[in-house]
Amino acid sequence: MAGDEADDPTAIRSLALSPADAADAYAYTQENPGEAVLRVTPPFHGRMRARIHVYHLDDTELTGAVHVAPAAVIADDVVADYPTLETELEDVDPSETDRVRKRHGEAVAAWQERAREAIVDEITLETDGGPHSVEIKRVG
Repeated sequence: MAGDEADDPTAIRSLALSPADAADAYAYTQENPGEAVLRVTPPFHGRMRARIHVYHLDDTELTGAVHVAPAAVIADDVVADYPTLETELEDVDPSETDRVRKRHGEAVAAWQERAREAIVDEITLETDGGPHSVEIKRVG
């Protein structure tokens, strides 16, 4: 592809991604400031690799990159089951906080294992040309 075609994400037919990257990106965003996404950068072609990317300011306008929310590639029921620390800390005696945080860390690790097994087969990218469906290919 040459010129503007290389910048057109509708050229993408499939995204190769690591299930661990998807699970880690989702958990990162839930537990930390900033946002983790699966990032695809131009030039775009049929099969692209999406890699984990953490940011505080969205630079997609400048770079032309496509950011895929990790929740988009993980089955909805698994996303809905993410363990939240706030819920676990409700009505907990302050002396129990460390124990609850440890238990939360273990629950997140178990969730990430489940999420790695729950990667969807297809997603829709929102592009300037409208919605564009792409296949998801698992790597790693």
